[in-house]
Amino acid sequence: MKIGLITTAMDEKKAGIGWYCYNLIKNLREIDKGNEYILIHRYKNDDPIYKENKELIIPYPKIPMKKTIGDNVQIAFKLRKLKFDIVHELAHSAFFMFDLPFKKVITIHDLTPVLFPQTFDRFTVFIHKYLLPRALEKVNRIITVSENTKADIVKYFGISEEKIEVIHNGVDHEHFKKLDRGGCYRKLKIKYGIDFKFILSVGTIEPRKNYTNLVKAFYELKKRKIYHKLVIIGKTGWKYESFYDAIEKLRLKKDVLLLGYVPYEDLPLFYNCAEVFVYPSLYEGFGLPPLEAMACGCPVVVSNCSSLPEVVGDAGILVDPYDHKKLAESLYEVLSDEGLRKHLTLKGLRRAKKFSWKETAKKTLKVYEGLKS
Repeated sequence: MKIGLITTAMDEKKAGIGWYCYNLIKNLREIDKGNEYILIHRYKNDDPIYKENKELIIPYPKIPMKKTIGDNVQIAFKLRKLKFDIVHELAHSAFFMFDLPFKKVITIHDLTPVLFPQTFDRFTVFIHKYLLPRALEKVNRIITVSENTKADIVKYFGISEEKIEVIHNGVDHEHFKKLDRGGCYRKLKIKYGIDFKFILSVGTIEPRKNYTNLVKAFYELKKRKIYHKLVIIGKTGWKYESFYDAIEKLRLKKDVLLLGYVPYEDLPLFYNCAEVFVYPSLYEGFGLPPLEAMACGCPVVVSNCSSLPEVVGDAGILVDPYDHKKLAESLYEVLSDEGLRKHLTLKGLRRAKKFSWKETAKKTLKVYEGLKS
């Protein structure tokens, strides 16, 4: 079969969905030598994955605001002329709402723009609320990354459960693993000036990540003579003013380190050195960072909502993300109890082993094979 994979999520610096694309492609190519894969994206870049695979570049249309219907029309028009057996949209797009002469698969990672429209621009909300449901009616198969997101798709879009396949994300165990802590600390000191104990969080600074409440929890923690700093890795996103206001108001500028985007190769250093990883997000379709943290042996404290209990199971501490005092209490328990940290580390390592990108690829390939004419 000739299979097109739409990989536009890899065109920028890769975050969660970008890494989903990368790891799925890498593992599909390792396990499947029979099908032909073509990577479809928007502009030429130096990602090695494109040098190892065939690619098709469809530039953005020369109109203002790429998230308009025109963008979807252009993709559909271009692909209609090409002879694919299957096209798999690896992120959220609505161009499948058009009639197209091939089997269609789409991965829905979450319904954040539908559930939290106030945190997105109006074009993104419009596409997800009104165009995406039409596209989902026309696709042959929907893949989603958690049972929680599957339930959301059924609830908000009225899609039949039988059309949806849950295939969990994986973790790159060759990259995210326990390392020599002393060596990691030396590297962090040289490159980032970090030579102190710290609490870690990874994610874009935006309302959904709930970092304002995390800052409030950190302030409560400081009252209990906890001298760790809070390190946050992630680019600045959308509506972040209240987060910076909280840091300023609570006088925590010296104790909260905002590192922005950190190279992928450095992430294991942070996970290995952090005393605890915290993820207070209000909603996640899956949530890769807690899984990566567990694979590196870092104890995790995460929200008790959306998909996070599904990912972490009983290997971490689950807490109400809206209650910053409970969040502070949970962090204090982990930081002050070495036995608890060791217990969570062992459980986290065992839990992380249940997730692999090779298994994600095998199950995705099974979806493709099920669509053979």
